[in-house]
Amino acid sequence: MRPVSGGGTAVPPRFARPGSPAGRHRAAPIVTTSDRLASVITSAPRPRAAPKHRDGRRSLPPVRADAMWVTVLIPAHNEVGQITETIASLRRQERPPDQIVVIADNCTDGTAAFAQLCGVEIVGTRANRHKKAGALNQVLDRLLPILGPNDAVMVMDADSALDPGFIRHGVGYLATGRYAAVGGTFTGKPGGGAVGMFQRNEYARYARDVRRLHGKALVLTGTATIFRATTLQEVVAARRDRRLPGLPHVYDVRVLTEDNELTLAILHLGFRILCPAECTLTTEVMPTWRELARQRLRWKRGALENLVDYGWTPITRPYWGRQLLSLIGIIVITAYLGSLAYSVIWLGGVKLNPLWAGVTVIFMVERVVSVRRRGAVQMALASTIVVEMIFDVFLQTVQARAFWQAAWRKERKW
Repeated sequence: MRPVSGGGTAVPPRFARPGSPAGRHRAAPIVTTSDRLASVITSAPRPRAAPKHRDGRRSLPPVRADAMWVTVLIPAHNEVGQITETIASLRRQERPPDQIVVIADNCTDGTAAFAQLCGVEIVGTRANRHKKAGALNQVLDRLLPILGPNDAVMVMDADSALDPGFIRHGVGYLATGRYAAVGGTFTGKPGGGAVGMFQRNEYARYARDVRRLHGKALVLTGTATIFRATTLQEVVAARRDRRLPGLPHVYDVRVLTEDNELTLAILHLGFRILCPAECTLTTEVMPTWRELARQRLRWKRGALENLVDYGWTPITRPYWGRQLLSLIGIIVITAYLGSLAYSVIWLGGVKLNPLWAGVTVIFMVERVVSVRRRGAVQMALASTIVVEMIFDVFLQTVQARAFWQAAWRKERKW
């Protein structure tokens, strides 16, 4: 490993590809001086506009799937307990990536050392204050100018593990040119006790919804997504031209939910995205209620503030609609619980009127059916309503807090 100016260590990725016509352009290491970096970025050609189709969406030029070069970027902050499993899942892919880069972001443990033992390239961040988004931008700023139409960039979390067919199917969809990015659907890893169980049920329901919509998802998950390199290049160009919010980088470092914001950016450029049933993975669950509350507050508030940044557009209208439904959900569950409390306190027992009785039955059926893939035990728990009601009320409380913080512009916290 060699030192990087400004702190950290790095092994320059092997961009040169033997026999590749682009190889001569890939000799420069990923770690360059700031003067050289500025020169490369400002002189990089801007991507050509992609053609539009009847549905108003744009496509990219199709390429051969077996000709695509896949670079995987794994931002990692003190992930020594997870990083080897993540890399192993990449090694087990039916279509292995061509290059794996672990971005050691302000690590104080053995993450970089363990990753290097796995035979991947390591890049250390330089004075990064912007968490995952900042770490990825430092690498992508150097990487994107030397990538071409046959390149794909996969970004995945250091606590995730891909199922074997993920990259093969993802590259297959990208190669058609119809989709600018392909994300995954995920299930939760074991652990976390009751709070972990609730999250695994929630993820199973989300995956079911995406399957029923044939891969149509609202967000390209940060757990694992593959992008056409030209897509990311256009995002940077659009930010530079102020057609999109944020500084001229791939990820907007001002926001709490960089993956959600990047999804909106890609959609506003007219591209299609997909989360197909074949691209699956597992990811870590939050082990405590406190950590889960912190995570979900960031997600929910960040999603709302992303919409404020983009305003009311044809792309954001469905997202605004979901925010409205969330607000209605808070009101409904408050009224539901209030009516139960009133029955117990003033009427001496639970006495639901026909309206709330119908709501209860519908809710119970939905809970049972939507968790069917998790097995009979989880279906039985869901049928009681009371057990999963704890988790639903918890999420609604976090959602209400997110609305309140966003409205009063409270300090953003990761």
